[in-house]
Amino acid sequence: MKKRVLSCLLSVTMALTLLAGCAGVPAAGTAPAAGGDAAAAETSGDSGEIYMFISQPEYADAINELIDAYKEVAPDVTINYETTQNDYPTLLKAKLNSGEVPDIFSSTSGKEIDTYLEYSYDLSDEAIMTTMDPSVASAMASTANGGTGCYGFAIKGNYFGVVYNKDIFAEAGIESFPQTTSELADAIEKIKAAGYKPFTTGFAEWWVFKHTYQSFVNAAADGAGISTAELVQKFENGEAKVSDYPELYNNYFEFLDTAVANGDDKPLETDLAAEEAAFASGQVAMVLGQGAWIEADVLSINPDLNIGFDGYPVTDDAAECKVISGSDQAMHVAKDSANLQATLNFVNWWYTSDYGKAWFTDVAGVVPPIVTDAESDFEVIKQGSALTAEEGSGALAICYSTDSWHQTCGQILQSYLAGTIDKDEACAQIEEQWAAIDGAQ
Repeated sequence: MKKRVLSCLLSVTMALTLLAGCAGVPAAGTAPAAGGDAAAAETSGDSGEIYMFISQPEYADAINELIDAYKEVAPDVTINYETTQNDYPTLLKAKLNSGEVPDIFSSTSGKEIDTYLEYSYDLSDEAIMTTMDPSVASAMASTANGGTGCYGFAIKGNYFGVVYNKDIFAEAGIESFPQTTSELADAIEKIKAAGYKPFTTGFAEWWVFKHTYQSFVNAAADGAGISTAELVQKFENGEAKVSDYPELYNNYFEFLDTAVANGDDKPLETDLAAEEAAFASGQVAMVLGQGAWIEADVLSINPDLNIGFDGYPVTDDAAECKVISGSDQAMHVAKDSANLQATLNFVNWWYTSDYGKAWFTDVAGVVPPIVTDAESDFEVIKQGSALTAEEGSGALAICYSTDSWHQTCGQILQSYLAGTIDKDEACAQIEEQWAAIDGAQ
């Protein structure tokens, strides 16, 4: 995959005139690789422009390759592709409010499906459904419609946990990845004694916090004897306080403090690209808030990295150290798009052509959101899959809240780490904003 680390920093706008045809949608598995002559013959005649505005710039290069492959299928369609991470929810809502609805846009899956329901096309009767993994489809259903319909699709499934350097752990005398908070504390001291930095954090990115805190939310729910969904609902309804749950009030804030004390020199200035560079240098043992999406980048810098993957140690109960799996992001097709059929043809081709189905593992290096027997060469995916099969996985807590909430929570935690607010003020703001953004008001 032709990925570049620096591409993840950029808000990229790419206008690409496509070079092949798209009027009908090939049945699943019938299109030749990259949508060759047979697919082009079936889909000739489409024209128009597709405006694709999504988050997840870490996949910019992979999506570029996808669009390049689609050139062989749709010669008269132009895809204007724009991606950014910072302030994406705010920018998207500004576009929607101004009437500039992108033909394809993104959000968190789960709860946020309903947030954008009025703008989203129901894909239930489209060819994309012939290959979409049922677990992905369930995350795209509308609770407002009684859990029916499919109002999104995914670039990826995912595994969330800690990416680590196996060679550093071995050199430090750590035989297996720590499963408890006390084991993690011991591992940190051994890593430092061996001359390495324990963490790179990425705390300049608000979304890194949502990837880390969800493991602690799951532990808090387990400790209270309720589901993660029920716990989040209690916060949204103003019926819970962070201090009610030691896994959040004590363990998570201690985790943040420990990561800062044993991590980057300037944690609030360390973004995704800086994390990748630090980890690839072979001087940092663990990467926080990331997953399979960084593997190609770091290996392009250092092909000899011996990558490991495991869950977050969140309590002194090893059973709580689980990777989290699921589809946390949704891509929506605008139901009132002026180029709806051209957009649907592109999306259906993405999920049903031979090239599109292989793209997930061979180009993007992600957990495929489709039913497939394809095996990945990426260590994070292989190890995440094995751990999930052996131990089960934690709930995908991300999908129970909206991106607006996640962004606000991340910014509050950045203020805490900057020292402008203390823990109790951070918790009070989190409680207030959780209810204000996601509650029933």
